[in-house]
Amino acid sequence: MDGSCCSPQAEKPRAESLIVQYKPLIVIVSLITLVTTAAAVRDVSSMGYVDVAEIMMNFMAGFFLVFSGLKLMDIAGFARGYAMYDLLAAKVPAYGYVYPFLELGLGLAYLTHFEMYATNIVTVVLMTFSALGVARSLVQKKQFQCACLGTLLKVPLTKVALIEDVSMALMAGFMLWF
Repeated sequence: MDGSCCSPQAEKPRAESLIVQYKPLIVIVSLITLVTTAAAVRDVSSMGYVDVAEIMMNFMAGFFLVFSGLKLMDIAGFARGYAMYDLLAAKVPAYGYVYPFLELGLGLAYLTHFEMYATNIVTVVLMTFSALGVARSLVQKKQFQCACLGTLLKVPLTKVALIEDVSMALMAGFMLWF
């Protein structure tokens, strides 16, 4: 990889529609949602009711597994890109190498329902902390490629990354509450 994922964009991005800019993310989240919906329909057929927590766990499992996999395809590139806006990775570069494995572990934990209380606590902390770095970069109006999809797929760091982090933290918080 050329490392372009990690450097601030020197010039304004081309005037592309949001759909074009976020096409990779839209496709990935749509597929995760499709699989989650199919599993929910199957569960309703067999159980006779909708289990909202199960739906959220399935979505979160898919999200963390897919996103960690994209990061692991070029872990060094991800770590460099992540250090550009994550508060901890900027200070401790090794954290950028650990983070995809944390997501992988969370994905497996949600998939297998492993220690759900602890899994949800870790998710709330991890995603809230990640959101702080994204929010800081957005407030400072820094323009970077988001490392959320690794270096393979390019999307700009915008409020969408913040919404992703906050949404995951909120879903985990919801499951802790109920």
